[in-house]
Amino acid sequence: MKIQTEDRVAASLLLKTMRGVLWFERHKRQATTLLAATMTVFLLTGCQNVTGSIEYSQVRIITVSPNAPGIDVYEDGNIIAYNLGFGTITSYVPITPGSHSLVMKSAGTTQVLISQAGNFGYNKQYTVLVSNVLASIQEQILTDQSSSAPTGEVSLRFIDEATQIGGVDVYLVPSGATLAKTNPILQDLTFPTVGGYTNVPTGSYTIVVCASGTTTPLYTGSTNSYAQGAARSIILVDQQILSTPSVNVLTADDYDTPTSF
Repeated sequence: MKIQTEDRVAASLLLKTMRGVLWFERHKRQATTLLAATMTVFLLTGCQNVTGSIEYSQVRIITVSPNAPGIDVYEDGNIIAYNLGFGTITSYVPITPGSHSLVMKSAGTTQVLISQAGNFGYNKQYTVLVSNVLASIQEQILTDQSSSAPTGEVSLRFIDEATQIGGVDVYLVPSGATLAKTNPILQDLTFPTVGGYTNVPTGSYTIVVCASGTTTPLYTGSTNSYAQGAARSIILVDQQILSTPSVNVLTADDYDTPTSF
């Protein structure tokens, strides 16, 4: 009888073990699917352009103050970016829609450089632009284009944050053309200006910046191709390494037509 009892116990333990294995096999696929979905959300939030989400606002930071220290960025008291230097364009990161305070502190300290409160909407993208010289540092919250430009076109927004050069004319010189044969897309652009989006034909262009009313370049960029449907912010900034006033240009990717990852 003792042996029979031990056999029954062993059989019972074996049955429980088998049931556990079957439960694991039944639920393993569900767990794997959930993990894959979670990883997909994580990867999407790391892209510079995130479109189609209805649960979050998307925010990035651009720092173009020519003499500010490194900047730590806090959202409602929680740090979201560390030690951002001049010319930094972060990726978009998700925040909960609603009202938020964004505080810029000198990196590694509690010294507040500037703060700004704003309201962030569902399925919207924003740029927090930190600009101007340190003594007059500014923080602006800009609404970025988060949808496609019209068919056959690209949307460009020009922002002048170059503090020293005065008024400028901005040219988009098509590939194969010359500056002399090109009309300026903007005339007498001055600091500080945040323009709206302008639609231009898709193609390859060279950005040239000249002092207002002249054709002597202060800046000539490389030729860049702009894909159909894209949106870009073109930002004029100070040239840090030169002692004489001069200008540099940054390009931020606001929107690209969705492609598979």
